Amino acid sequence: MEKKTIKDVDLKGKTVIVRVDFNVPLDDKLNVTDNTRIKAALPTIKYILDQNAKLILMSHLGRPQGKVVDSLKMLPVGKELSRLLNKEVEVCNDCLGKNIKNKVINMKIGDILLLENLRFHPEERENDAQFSKDLASLADVYVNDAFGTAHRAHASTEGITKYLPAVAGFLMEKELEYLGKIRSNPAKPFIAIVGGSKVSSKISVLEALLEKVDVLIIAGGLAYTFCKAEGWDIGNSIFEDSFFDAAEHLIEKAKKLKIDLIIPVDHVVADKFSNDANSKVVVGNIPTGFMGMDIGPKTIELIKIRLKEAKIVLWNGPLGVFEMETFSKGTFEIAKTLTEVKAITIVGGGDVVAAINKVGVTDKITHISTGGGASIEFIEGKKLPGVEALNNK
Repeated sequence: MEKKTIKDVDLKGKTVIVRVDFNVPLDDKLNVTDNTRIKAALPTIKYILDQNAKLILMSHLGRPQGKVVDSLKMLPVGKELSRLLNKEVEVCNDCLGKNIKNKVINMKIGDILLLENLRFHPEERENDAQFSKDLASLADVYVNDAFGTAHRAHASTEGITKYLPAVAGFLMEKELEYLGKIRSNPAKPFIAIVGGSKVSSKISVLEALLEKVDVLIIAGGLAYTFCKAEGWDIGNSIFEDSFFDAAEHLIEKAKKLKIDLIIPVDHVVADKFSNDANSKVVVGNIPTGFMGMDIGPKTIELIKIRLKEAKIVLWNGPLGVFEMETFSKGTFEIAKTLTEVKAITIVGGGDVVAAINKVGVTDKITHISTGGGASIEFIEGKKLPGVEALNNK
């Protein structure tokens, strides 16, 4: 990798400030319900502590819009991190100020401070120079291990790098390594599965992937716009009229490039958006009064057959409304299939990661990306401010 990592700098006795992505889901009782992102940062955290350093962690949580929101405080995250490390993590009541400065001064080797939600301060998203400088004043070295926010030029991802040596953590390094395999000269055959609910959020990555893949599989809610573009009736299924032309263009482009574009050939449909709805499997046209909720058995088998030939697989977005048991089979079956193929498997997007966790095959996937929007922009070929700002080797 062209960027320096934590192995390229001396951390012994230093105070190290790390931008992590602890933007995790909380339940009504403010318990962490999915700790995937916290666990992903553990290798970097443990390495820094092993170097006899002092560790400051900083993250955002939710969208507080520059104001203090009690339900978005970092305390539950700190508790979960403490549990995973079996070590005390002190959670601060702010991320800057005299009190925080004193806490840092009094830190001992091996101590961990978790700063309060960065986005309680509007200056974070504004990439304010003074706010960046104040964050930098807390430490000797800056580490970015938050690939999920690397596409944002915020104070904690880009501004702070102007004032400290700035290097990548292990998670950042791993994301760039595996997603880099997709962005330039991926092993062939390269198969991408793109799901999710809306074409609007995925059209740019679909365009980019067409230039790289051998097979592009489109499923989930966004597939119905493509089904309609192919002339099928889609009943009451989700449909984005303003992206109908884009879907037609993509279909034609795939034909010209001789890319195998696969959309569902059968569907599990329902008469309402509910787990206990009247449901059935239909091939081809979806009748009026019904909506597509999952891919059907023929489509599942078709995808399984194609995956067996892959050298590298990228999967972003669920294939149906997997949160409802009745409509979970497509997503869960493909999750299991990925563990059986002899390919590099890369999974991204919060919903798919949740599905992978639910099936219990997390440890059998080559790489689970924490990136979300960052991974999509990286695959598209865009430069990520949080990556660009790190020191080159």
